[in-house]
Amino acid sequence: LNESKMATTPHHHLSARSLDRALEDAVCSGILNLSGRKLREYPGMSFDLTDTTQADLSKNRLTDVPPEVCLFAPLESLNLYHNCIKFIPEAIVNLQMLTYIDVSRNLLTILPKYLFNLPLKVLLVSNNKLVSIPEEIGRAKELMELDVSCNEIQVLPAQVGRLQALRELNIRKNCLHMLPEELADLPLIRLDFSCNKITEIPPTYRKLRHLQHIILDNNPMQSPPAQICLKGKVHIFKYLNIQVCRMEKKPDTLDLPTLSKRCLPQPLTDRSTKSTINILHILLFSY
Repeated sequence: LNESKMATTPHHHLSARSLDRALEDAVCSGILNLSGRKLREYPGMSFDLTDTTQADLSKNRLTDVPPEVCLFAPLESLNLYHNCIKFIPEAIVNLQMLTYIDVSRNLLTILPKYLFNLPLKVLLVSNNKLVSIPEEIGRAKELMELDVSCNEIQVLPAQVGRLQALRELNIRKNCLHMLPEELADLPLIRLDFSCNKITEIPPTYRKLRHLQHIILDNNPMQSPPAQICLKGKVHIFKYLNIQVCRMEKKPDTLDLPTLSKRCLPQPLTDRSTKSTINILHILLFSY
């Protein structure tokens, strides 16, 4: 037993010294890196890290966002990837400089509304247990990248369409049955909705002019049909354009003057009156 203690004690001292060194470095640099240290609680209580601008606490065993970290007023980037965190505390609103947060691979069941009072540009929450996204996400006007892949989300709120800076949206591997039309006006460059239950791409998505990558495999697609989807973005957009043209040609209500104008561009004469009446009768019954 003594030999075993002697063998492990030096390693324990080395790791404690290494942890202290990381904390001392953070005091000087403002960059805190405690990734992959099997931490169950925040170890920096006796260090003044309130000037920290970047904090990496990924790949540990934390069950909470450390309250001390929520006091780092200048914090711009917070990495909590791969822990055991179940909720995000309201104290996070103290971080009014925070633009990047990664809470992927945790145990979150909700995204709190107050999270969207931060000036976030990147929000990564993949591989959690989310079933919904709050409508308040529409407040995140500066958000450029949103990754909520590998959750259990059933509906994407229309308010996502207000994220006028959004370039990348990853909603892969959820339980979505439809896509909100409101996304059509966003400057999206990359859209991934693969591995869902989506059957249709809204025709309005033809307006996504900046889109370079659309990933939609493993959905029961009907419109566009799967064989068109397999051909890629160009063919998908061609199909959507055709759909829109068809919809625009079909009048919403039966308006005889409008119909006669569309179908009979030439002025009416006495000779053509009879045939015109016949055409209008045909149009009436065909609609």
